[in-house]
Amino acid sequence: MAHSWWEIRVLCDPALEDLIFWRLEGFGCKGTASEIKGFNCLVSAYLPEEGAQLLDLAALSLWLRQDALCAGWPPPAMQWHLIDEEDWASSWKQYWHPLEVGDRLLVHPAWLPLPEKSDRLLLRLDPSVAFGTGTHATTQLCMEALEMRLGAEKTDAVVADIGCGSGILSIAALLLGARKVYAVDTDPLAVKSARQNRELNRITSQRMVVELGSVDRLIKLTDRPVDGFVCNILAEVIIDLTPQLDAIAKPTTWGIISGVLLEQAKPVADTLEQHGWIVATLWRRQDWCCFNIRRS
Repeated sequence: MAHSWWEIRVLCDPALEDLIFWRLEGFGCKGTASEIKGFNCLVSAYLPEEGAQLLDLAALSLWLRQDALCAGWPPPAMQWHLIDEEDWASSWKQYWHPLEVGDRLLVHPAWLPLPEKSDRLLLRLDPSVAFGTGTHATTQLCMEALEMRLGAEKTDAVVADIGCGSGILSIAALLLGARKVYAVDTDPLAVKSARQNRELNRITSQRMVVELGSVDRLIKLTDRPVDGFVCNILAEVIIDLTPQLDAIAKPTTWGIISGVLLEQAKPVADTLEQHGWIVATLWRRQDWCCFNIRRS
């Protein structure tokens, strides 16, 4: 039986784009994309029909208006309608184009022809319903931090990706020189997407291990502490997971943490420091931040 999806479209001031992405992600939307329309930004997102009722969508519209008013920006206009699964599968892709991230990476949609020439590391991606296309500020911050951490040469670094989504950060780590990545996510659809993207980039399952679960699953997968980890999820989840990170860390382990709004940075930093982590640097992009951390 064919599936139906809610197509949600939000026309807003560009300054609200990241805040709307965050709200839509928390609402459970998949395949979010954006484009510039004149002086405005049009954000499109997709949600399985059974994931929301009409009253839920009306409440989401109200939350978006309240978010904008609290931030001092004009309220956005939100519309929604149902589309068939075939239409969903192609609708959001039209807004997504190849994207250069940092100094070395090129995120390239899997359905587009390969570039004839590029000096960058090619990361082919079809995120399906999983979070992570490279367009969001938090994903870009994490990729740039990985580039800084892993350097320009191949290393023996073993990296964990907690909440891997589409697998974009795991693949980026391997392209940038990591020897092996353990990727976990609590969403079965994300696990499926990460495995598909692993194949797209011709990475073996031995180099990129993708499993359902969280830190507790990582503990069972790894026979020793990892050299580094990346975690691009919501601030509340990061705070809950922080006490568990000791089990996969050693004195030299580093971490990259994002998915955190600036207003949430202090409680996240306080929790990290309480559990023996030092915030070495805090990078900011729009309303989001990225923690580069190490053991104290």
